[in-house]
Amino acid sequence: MKTGLVVDGDYVYEEEKHLTVLKTSLFFANDGFTVYDCKGQLVFRVDSYGPDPRDKAEVVLMDAHGRCLLTVRKKRPSLHHRWEGFLGERTEGQKPIFSVKRSSIIGRCGMTVEVFNNPGLEYQIEGNFGQRSCTIFNAAKESVAEIKRKVDASTNVVLGKDVFLLSLKPGFDGAFAMGLVLVLDQVNGGDYVENDEAEMIPTTED
Repeated sequence: MKTGLVVDGDYVYEEEKHLTVLKTSLFFANDGFTVYDCKGQLVFRVDSYGPDPRDKAEVVLMDAHGRCLLTVRKKRPSLHHRWEGFLGERTEGQKPIFSVKRSSIIGRCGMTVEVFNNPGLEYQIEGNFGQRSCTIFNAAKESVAEIKRKVDASTNVVLGKDVFLLSLKPGFDGAFAMGLVLVLDQVNGGDYVENDEAEMIPTTED
């Protein structure tokens, strides 16, 4: 089932998948991420891209071995926070595979995603990323991925916003979904609020 393939088929899963996303620094709004599966295995990483991310127009998503999967780049000039995604490490003149822009949906997380290598394929992102509560919908308004707060299974305590869940429906590209998380983090970077210190070690629980 590859209908949700955009970036890399290795991250299109046959069953629902829950990934734990951790911010790798609490000092700045947009430092970096590490992403783990439910067994605690590293899936993706995004290295720190500087103390002032607004000067950094590109963010690179890598796999666990450091291979570049996707480059997300802010389009300039852009009136609507338009971002573009490129396969691998972007080169000059390379065409994007998708774009993300603010939509007319009321809400701080209303974004429209257009996939270029599959004409007519669009997604909507609704919710509030600052609160780690977003849903990605396909054109049929079916949920294909969710961003939500993570609850510690042993204490039933909601963890800080620096650690959250990315839940993928079967057949949706996890690398693509993580690319959208990077866009949301950039667009909503100013909304980030440091939380109480929380244990940030990935657990084996979803």
